[in-house]
Amino acid sequence: LADIMEKQQTLQNRIRSALAYPALMTVLGTIMLVLLLVYIVPTITGIFADMNQVLPAPTQFLIGLSNLFKSYWWILLLIIIGTVVAFRQFKKTSRGRYLTDKMMLSFPGIGPLLKKLAVARFGRTMGSLLANGVTMLQALDIAKNIAGNVLISDAVDNAAREVGQGKGLAPALSMRNVFPELTIQMIQVGEQSAALESMLNKKADVFENEAESSIMSMTSMLSPILILIMGGIVGFIVLSFCLPIFEMSTLVR
Repeated sequence: LADIMEKQQTLQNRIRSALAYPALMTVLGTIMLVLLLVYIVPTITGIFADMNQVLPAPTQFLIGLSNLFKSYWWILLLIIIGTVVAFRQFKKTSRGRYLTDKMMLSFPGIGPLLKKLAVARFGRTMGSLLANGVTMLQALDIAKNIAGNVLISDAVDNAAREVGQGKGLAPALSMRNVFPELTIQMIQVGEQSAALESMLNKKADVFENEAESSIMSMTSMLSPILILIMGGIVGFIVLSFCLPIFEMSTLVR
């Protein structure tokens, strides 16, 4: 148990370290954007208030958005807090947990990553339990509670019933179409070669390494994407300021 927890903690620390920089950029960028809309934009757009001409559409949109944030920021904050609280309460229900886990597994990019982590956790636990003399049914009953995903836990619970009726672990896990095909094949090879414990641990190593590589690739792409998004927003704000000035200069000429 100590070895399992140590490996899982190491992997979690690597994931947190990889996501720390993009998360910090997102938070700081959001704060700066709100400050621009609430304090800076109204000050500058006040120059255009006395203009006797129709402002460009981007400028009108920016002024409207700034007024919305400035006047109703507390309503927006309450909506965000209420949505988070309602989601957390919904997730505590069995139906909410099931729908949330199903939705998370269906997300492109994130879904396969979460599935690999859950399957790796299942394989690591099963391999260690079986290697230390725990029976198959007891190991499945324990492993289903630490999978971290309701769909995978239900698949393991269903597999335990099938194994109890004499079916092999690989075909029992394949019935729900939740576990990756590679996992089923490796478990099948392990059962046929009487090396199921080592195969489960090997599968956990493979998926943990793949998950870590995927996270590193995603974070390396996420940083420039966030920079482009923030640059686009700032560019839109600058353009909204410049368009009325260009029109004024044209009228003066």
